[in-house]
Amino acid sequence: MAEAEKKAATAWLSPQLSSYFIAGGIAGAASRTVVSPLERLKIIQQVQPPSSDKQYKGVWSSLVRMWREEGFKGYMRGNGINCLRIIPYSAVQFTTYEQLKKWFTGFGAKPLDTPTRLCAGALAGITSVCSTYPLDLVRSRLSIATASIPMQNAAASSGPAQPALASAYHTAAASARQAATSVFAPEDLTMWGMTRRVVRDEGGIRALYRGLVPTAMGVAPYVGLNFASYEALRGIITPPGKSSVHRKLLCGALAGSISQTLTYPFDVLRRKMQVTGMNVLGYKYNGALDALGSIIRTEGVKGLYRGLWPNLLKVAPSIATSFFTYELVKEALGAT
Repeated sequence: MAEAEKKAATAWLSPQLSSYFIAGGIAGAASRTVVSPLERLKIIQQVQPPSSDKQYKGVWSSLVRMWREEGFKGYMRGNGINCLRIIPYSAVQFTTYEQLKKWFTGFGAKPLDTPTRLCAGALAGITSVCSTYPLDLVRSRLSIATASIPMQNAAASSGPAQPALASAYHTAAASARQAATSVFAPEDLTMWGMTRRVVRDEGGIRALYRGLVPTAMGVAPYVGLNFASYEALRGIITPPGKSSVHRKLLCGALAGSISQTLTYPFDVLRRKMQVTGMNVLGYKYNGALDALGSIIRTEGVKGLYRGLWPNLLKVAPSIATSFFTYELVKEALGAT
C-alpha cells in the first residue's frame, strides 16, 4: 500500500509531466513576445472610449504612432508581466490538457474523439486562467496606463463625464498623456506598483479577480476549440510523411483564428471588466451582464468585436508559434 501511494505521488513528478510543463511554458513566452505590439494595440482598442476620434484606429497607423510616442518600450509595454503570466498559464494549460486526454481515454484504452478533446481543452483552459488571473488583470492595466487615449478625471465630476478630445493629433496625445501622468504615479507603472494600487483602491484582493467569470466562460470554449481544431487540422494538413514546419505552423494559425473569432466577444467583455475600476476611462459596471448590456446599448453588437482585426493578426502567428514551439521542445525533452 505504501509503495502504491509513493508511486502515485511521484507520478506528478515524472520526467514526461515535467517535459509538458517546461515545453508549455517556453511555448507561451515565445508566442506572446512575437506578437507583443499587436497584443497591446488590441487591448487599447478594446477599452478606449467609443467617442475617441483621432485615437487608435487602424493597425499600421496605430503601431507607427505607438513607436513615435513611446519607442520600442511602447511595443513591449506589459510584455514582461504578460510573459510572467503566460509561462505558468501555458505550462498549466498544456500539462492539464495532456493529462486529461490520458485520463478520459483510460490511458489509451479508448479512442480520443472530438468531444473528448473539447472537454479536455475547456477544463485545461479554466484551470490555467484561474491560476494566473491576477497577473492578466494587472497586465491589462499596465498596457493602457501610458497609452494616449482619452482619460476622464473622476474627481472633476460625480456624473458620467464624456472624454474631451482635442482637435489636433499632437494636442490630443499630449493632453491624454498629461491626464494619465496625473492619475498614475511613476511607481504605479510597474507590475508590483499596479498590483498594490488595485488592492489598495478597489476593494482588496478580490479586485484582482474582477472579470474572472466572463473570462472563464470565454476561455473554456476558446481553449477547447483551439486544441480540438489543431488536432483535427493536423490529421488533414500534416498526414504521415508531410509534417513540414510550414504545415505545422499553418495548422496552429488556422486553429487559433477559428477559435478566437468564435469566442472574441468574451475577450472584449473580460477587458472591460478588468478596467472598470480605472475611473479615468469612465467605465462603471455592476457585473458581466451589466457590462454586456451597456456595450450593446452604447456601441451595438459591433462593440463586442472591437479590436478583432489586430487580434486576428496577432492570434495566427501567436498560436502557430505556441503549438510549434511546444511540440519542438517536447520532442527535444523526449516526451510523447
